[in-house]
Amino acid sequence: MKIGILGTGHIGKTLATRLSAAGHEVKVANSRGPETIEPDVLACGGRAVYAADAMADVDIAILSIPLSRLPEVAPLTAQLPAETVVIDTSNYYPQRDGRIDAMDAGLTESLWVVERLGRPIVKAWNAIGSDSFANKAKPAGSPDRIAIPVAAEAERDRAVAVALVEETGFDGVDAGGLDESWRQQPGTPCYCTDLSRDELTAALAAADAARSPKRRDLGFAAVRERMSGSGARDPGAEYLVRLNRALFM
Repeated sequence: MKIGILGTGHIGKTLATRLSAAGHEVKVANSRGPETIEPDVLACGGRAVYAADAMADVDIAILSIPLSRLPEVAPLTAQLPAETVVIDTSNYYPQRDGRIDAMDAGLTESLWVVERLGRPIVKAWNAIGSDSFANKAKPAGSPDRIAIPVAAEAERDRAVAVALVEETGFDGVDAGGLDESWRQQPGTPCYCTDLSRDELTAALAAADAARSPKRRDLGFAAVRERMSGSGARDPGAEYLVRLNRALFM
């Protein structure tokens, strides 16, 4: 398939390399121009382009940029045919994004994105940490393979995204419609907890809409406290998984 990716952060970079390695025709863009995209992002055959080119003539458009910046790309996604599957990997972080357009505590972020883009989306790859995504891929059938939830309104869109998740080295789990996608956001049991398929299915069912924003903010506060005490810029990937499991499960 022809895939366009906007964003070359940790998730976007891994998506570009994995999907290129899987045989897809991948175009990658960022906000600074193709000449700024690092060679390792293109190591498996991806092609660096401008943002408008990344969103032209593609079967799949993946938006891997901060949620608060998604409205900026609405003119680009507006030109896509209705059959193009648009996948959003972002999350809402109040500390970074503020109260965008009075969005209520992040519980309706996927529907907020739909309204801003004016088209359906799929929510995927938002519930896994960038380090786990980059380093913990396993072949299909591995007993300890990590699962990733996929939410969308259309069954066809979910099926396409689940298949892509599988190609990136993880089990794709159908998480239902976007109105339930809060179950895979920060503060919920499946967010960055590196669960198997069966564990993830149970975690999605166990999510609590009232408690998840409080747990999300508690988790961020714990990370800030750890970083301020150690002076480190990154608390460590395994620490984050342990913290999320302790807080959310």
